[in-house]
Amino acid sequence: MSGAPAYYIRTYGCQMNERDSEILAGQLEQLGYRPAAGAEDAQLVIVNTCAVRGSAEEHALGYIGQLKRLKDARPEMTIAVAGCMAQEPETIAWLKRHAPHVDIVFGTHNLHRLPALLEEAQAADEMVVDVWESAGEVVENLPSRRAEGVQAFVNVIYGCDKFCTFCIVPFTRGRERSRRPEDVEAEVRALAREGFQDVTLLGQNVNSYGHDLDPPTDLADLLTRLEPIEGIRWLRYLTSHPRDFSQKLIDTVAASAKISRHIHLPVQSGSSAVLRKMNRKYTREQYLDLVERIRRAIPDAVLTTDIIVGFPGETEEDFLATLSLVETVRYDAAFTFLYSARAGTPAARWEARGPVPDPVKKDRLNRLMARQYAISWEKNQAWVGRREVVLVEGVSKKDPGVLACRSHANKVVLIANEPGVDLVHRFVPVRITGAKTFFLTAERVGEPVSPPRRRVELPVL
Repeated sequence: MSGAPAYYIRTYGCQMNERDSEILAGQLEQLGYRPAAGAEDAQLVIVNTCAVRGSAEEHALGYIGQLKRLKDARPEMTIAVAGCMAQEPETIAWLKRHAPHVDIVFGTHNLHRLPALLEEAQAADEMVVDVWESAGEVVENLPSRRAEGVQAFVNVIYGCDKFCTFCIVPFTRGRERSRRPEDVEAEVRALAREGFQDVTLLGQNVNSYGHDLDPPTDLADLLTRLEPIEGIRWLRYLTSHPRDFSQKLIDTVAASAKISRHIHLPVQSGSSAVLRKMNRKYTREQYLDLVERIRRAIPDAVLTTDIIVGFPGETEEDFLATLSLVETVRYDAAFTFLYSARAGTPAARWEARGPVPDPVKKDRLNRLMARQYAISWEKNQAWVGRREVVLVEGVSKKDPGVLACRSHANKVVLIANEPGVDLVHRFVPVRITGAKTFFLTAERVGEPVSPPRRRVELPVL
């Protein structure tokens, strides 16, 4: 194995991109490649890109530029650019002009063609570009190199049909395509046999799952189908769209001890006028009604959200409506962003004609974060004294004496890393002893309730 070529994958963006990288890695290892610790030690480097935020694009392009030094020193190295940015014509033009050291460019629709593209690149004298404008049928049974531990991602639906005016995803990921429930179930059962216990179902709009199948089904039915699988302790799902969050799904989560109480419900704005310009397909009042129904059925639900500040045309009144909504909902946490124009979207044209000034955007963002941070701290205080079972994810990067854990409701929990006691990737009972804005602290109050992950050689879907 020591003589096998090595690969390195740098991943930007969301969990969907992380899952794509696992599939790319699985194909490479099936070809005989081995993972490398970094690009310096690899014969093949793949940059899996994200186009949702401008900052992610800038970081990816910067990293691609840095790879030229390695390519100059080792011309035999192969460099590939994949993912959402590769679906954009502007990116391909930029790569041809500024990064001729890149050998392969491919998009989100044809990950399964990686082995063929590597062969083509070996015979080609120029950059191989293979980007599909639209996706074909969902390709099942691709090999996969899963991350260590007991947590796993499972794609259930690809693409998005919502066409929010600020979002590039329908153009980079294509229209919605659901996997058949029997294929999803087969993958989760295989994961359970391997020892994975915490499974997250993924989709750009996971609530839309199943509407395009024959016969139609939905996310609630899929969760009900997966819940009895032995060995799976926790089920999660990301990301939800408020428009498609049904009462049936609320009732399914409320009745389950296995499905996480964490509900990520991106609102984007608290102003109905801005929501209409965003093409979000719900009003402020409809969103608050959904929150009320969730709270009524699931009193211990942990709600988080995404909010965009400074969307083109956003007034101070619109922003105050967002602050008001945050005060009303009282999210446990919020991911807040300055509006970032995505080329080709309607909002990018509006931004070009009349943007909200940067100082105004930043002032609003600071005011929003200050209020949300205070609410997050207050919400976390209510957890002190509770007993929970947490999953130990690993040793803290900041302090080797601390273990970073996650609760069933997706709260970050820190406990002591006890010498001689191996708790990593185990489920452990704890009592919450303290609360900060972004995490809880706890003490262990019992032995792990799960065995270490079993290591079995099974084909991974």
